[in-house]
This record gives sequence, C-alpha cells and structure tokens, in this order.
Amino acid sequence: MTDDDEDDIAPLPPGTHNYMTPHGYAVLAEELRFLLREERPKITEIVSWAAGNGDRSENGDYIYNKKKLREIDRRIRYLTKRTESAEVVDPKQQQGLERVFFGATVTYVREDDSEVTVKLVGVDEADMRHGKINWLSPVARALMKKEVGDEAVVRTEAGSECLEILDIKYMIEDE
Repeated sequence: MTDDDEDDIAPLPPGTHNYMTPHGYAVLAEELRFLLREERPKITEIVSWAAGNGDRSENGDYIYNKKKLREIDRRIRYLTKRTESAEVVDPKQQQGLERVFFGATVTYVREDDSEVTVKLVGVDEADMRHGKINWLSPVARALMKKEVGDEAVVRTEAGSECLEILDIKYMIEDE
C-alpha cells in the first residue's frame, strides 16, 4: 500500500455530499492548523537535526521522525481534502423542520422497547459513545425523511429491525 492509498481513509461514496456540523468542521480545521503550524515544523526540525548526525540507516531519531513526518503529511492531505469539500450545515438554520435530515437529534424506540437518541452527523464526526452517528449509516438512512410516529426499517447483515420515531429536534450545538 502506498502513502496515497492511505489518504482516502473512509472515502465518501461517489456523488455524496460531505456534510458537517459547525462543531465537526471546527474540530477538523483545528487539527489541520495544529499539524501545519505546530507539529510538522517541530518534527521537521528534529529530522533536520538527526540527518546532520551522520549515517541515516542506523539513526533511530532520523528513521522514527521521518516516519512520523510521513504520517503527519498523510493526515494533513486527508484533513485538507475533507475541509475543502465540507458543506457545513448549521442546526440554527433547521429550526421548525418536522422530518429527519442531516443534523437532527432523533429519539426512537427499538423492537426490544429500548429508547435510543442519536444525532446525525458527518462521516468524520461519528462517535457512538456520544450518540453521534454517521448520516450515511444504515440507521441514519432508515430514519431520513421520517416524521414523529413513523416507523423506519433498518436492514443490516443481522436482519431487519423496526424503529418507531418518538422525537426529532434540531438542537444548537453547545459542544
């Protein structure tokens, strides 16, 4: 695998929008800023110093930091692509919607009577520990365009499950 192959971690399906919440965009932009302005210059300085210490083939500082520099550059390319293609969707602009779209916080009940609340977020923002699911995931796709009281059928490898939508909100982020 070449470095370029690894740039496209979790590529978006062709023709798919790269929706992000304002918070998600800010997180990626801050990571990009940190890598470009702080981390990369620091590692570049170490590589330059280590290269001046002679034989590079047995120079641990040089080898390790050169590898780290390649990883940073790969991440910078990835973040640059994602932030440049981002379409930021602000929940403030979605107030009053009664259907599920990107950015919605949806509460639904599963067939086992357990209630689940999820927020539909961008591909790079998904975090199940915080109830944030990728808007292209099977659950999110099943919920899309549904209203309170509607049922959504989620099809997975394990089979199908019916979800009943209890609540839809477009909350302003406070993260």
